[in-house]
Amino acid sequence: MQPRFDDASNIYYAEQMQTEGINLIFGIKGLKVHSKICVIERVHDGKLKRYGLVSTGNFNESTAKIYTDVTLFTCHDQILKDINKVFDFFDVNFRVYRYKHLIVSPHYTRSRFYRLIDREINNAIIGNEAYIKLKMNSLSDFDMIDKLYEASRAGVKIQLLVRGICSLIPGVKGMSENIEAISIVDNYLEHARVFIFANNGDPDVFISSADFMTRNIDARVEVTCPIYDTNIKKELIDAFNTGWKGNVKARYHSDKLDNKYRVRGNDPVFRAQLETYNYYKNRYAISSEEPVIVNPNLTSNSIQINDYHKNTLRLILGLMQCVCLFLILLKKRASRLTLPKVLWFVYPFD
Repeated sequence: MQPRFDDASNIYYAEQMQTEGINLIFGIKGLKVHSKICVIERVHDGKLKRYGLVSTGNFNESTAKIYTDVTLFTCHDQILKDINKVFDFFDVNFRVYRYKHLIVSPHYTRSRFYRLIDREINNAIIGNEAYIKLKMNSLSDFDMIDKLYEASRAGVKIQLLVRGICSLIPGVKGMSENIEAISIVDNYLEHARVFIFANNGDPDVFISSADFMTRNIDARVEVTCPIYDTNIKKELIDAFNTGWKGNVKARYHSDKLDNKYRVRGNDPVFRAQLETYNYYKNRYAISSEEPVIVNPNLTSNSIQINDYHKNTLRLILGLMQCVCLFLILLKKRASRLTLPKVLWFVYPFD
């Protein structure tokens, strides 16, 4: 536990939980815990059964309404044993654990991703299917960028959905001509980290708490989790490809730093976040409900008008949060603040 911005309320809740007999692990001094993991153990029919969560976003009911994240809810026993090792590391931090399934920072993330990229390079050299699709918040680690340049020079096709900082320069002949990079900044904050590697036609798919930043790779506790279920794999690949097709709120990363919008030309409007919403709505639609169909004649201007009231509401909520923080700083009783009643994880479009 190493909070920023909200120290007072975190300390208050920690004291409340300890009073109720909850064992809190406060982590390792100087090592921020950025992973989002949970394990629940119960005895069922005389046998120990594990259930757990691995997420790209915080377990926070407020950010779940405005961030786009993905969460894996699993009973895969081997993955959950690995998650238990992460918690063990917090208690016995002089020991470096080995993980069979998870990729964990600060010990293994860099080397493991280097191997995944090297495999795509080797496949490209011998003529096998080779591509890399990465979605993240920021890409700024120079060594990882150099590795992606190496892959591009070998012929690996690389697509990057990087919402924020992108220190990689795509489209440079002889260095990165096989790399494309776009940023989507729209109604909801793109926060998920999804990594896809072609693996010669049998894609490896991962979700992660980590961006490709030096601090996430080498100086924080981060967890990257493989996706084994074929349906979930397909869902994440579809979601990535939907984002990649966006032509309304998508901007190019380029060496000119001009943040130009992706040119739509004669292509129909394709707003990635709206189309992603409809993808999940149709995929999980209850039989009694009509699937949502996107109006093909919808223009970007009409979309922006519809967003006006939503953005106004966000401003009001932001001001309310500032007032709450002000009250905390004035040492008002924390119990006057509303305690979250429910933690749930949704794709935040409703």
